[in-house]
Amino acid sequence: MIALSMGEPAGIGPEVTAKAWQAGAPPFCAIGDAALYAGVPVVRVASIEEAAAAFGDALPVLHRPLPAPARPGVLDAANAPAVIAAIEEAVALARAGRAAAVVTCPIQKSVLTAAGFGHPGHTEFLGALAGTGVPPVMMLACPQLRVVPVTVHEPLARAIARLTPGLIAEHARVTHAALVRDFGIARPRLAVAGLNPHAGEAGTLGHEDAAIVAPAVAMLRAEGIEATGPHPPDTLFTALARPTYDAAICLYHDQALIPIKTLDMEGGVNVTLGLSIIRTSPDHGTALDIAGRGVASPNSLLAALRLADALGRTRTCGSR
Repeated sequence: MIALSMGEPAGIGPEVTAKAWQAGAPPFCAIGDAALYAGVPVVRVASIEEAAAAFGDALPVLHRPLPAPARPGVLDAANAPAVIAAIEEAVALARAGRAAAVVTCPIQKSVLTAAGFGHPGHTEFLGALAGTGVPPVMMLACPQLRVVPVTVHEPLARAIARLTPGLIAEHARVTHAALVRDFGIARPRLAVAGLNPHAGEAGTLGHEDAAIVAPAVAMLRAEGIEATGPHPPDTLFTALARPTYDAAICLYHDQALIPIKTLDMEGGVNVTLGLSIIRTSPDHGTALDIAGRGVASPNSLLAALRLADALGRTRTCGSR
């Protein structure tokens, strides 16, 4: 059973949750205000263990009333503590072995920050709740591609300045371990993207690839990890290149997210690597502009639930 946190109640999370249940998602239990999930039969359960029996007939919800009524598209900081508490409860259930995985609906970080939330986003918060001693790593996955950005939500100039062989290798190690443990890939192949056009073209287009990226690849190979690169970014994501690796280690946010969103905008899934639990989320935001209109697609949430279910099964089998 998957624990699903409600996310921002004024966004599309409640709508896509109801639609995902209707569409035949793997069994999950929502954590949030039961009044949010309109249009489908809802059953309030006292524990996540009760959810499995109820799931076939109704959407099971661990009812956690909101302090203020949720209005689609209208943010209310009064509900921020409940949003945070739903994430904490989902993680606690997974850490206790009562949930096989956690899926999180999108949050509105500006509202949480105004309410005193001290983390840049979900990933860092989950690292604090369920870390394993390594920094949590973001992976974006779809059937055609898996990408891991080494730097994420920061200005490009700052992201490039932060790149070091050690930082790249650290992300690659966490990725390698997750591909083995959770994706069931015995010997993962990692392709490390270059930074400059043509991966620097032997220094004529920049020295960072030779000075920063190549040493990281050499470090990984010396540790027995099958890593290659730096690869020219303009060819790394082509149909011919993608079958040659299991995940691409990218150096900044857009280098990773542009190809995966181009390939599969609705089916992309955010996976947090390096946690003691399985966590996925849809690869979209709260979409306040369309909340409450009934037009939100559940496809990314469905993909997140299905991947969480698959990863949970792989991790459980692998731990025996």
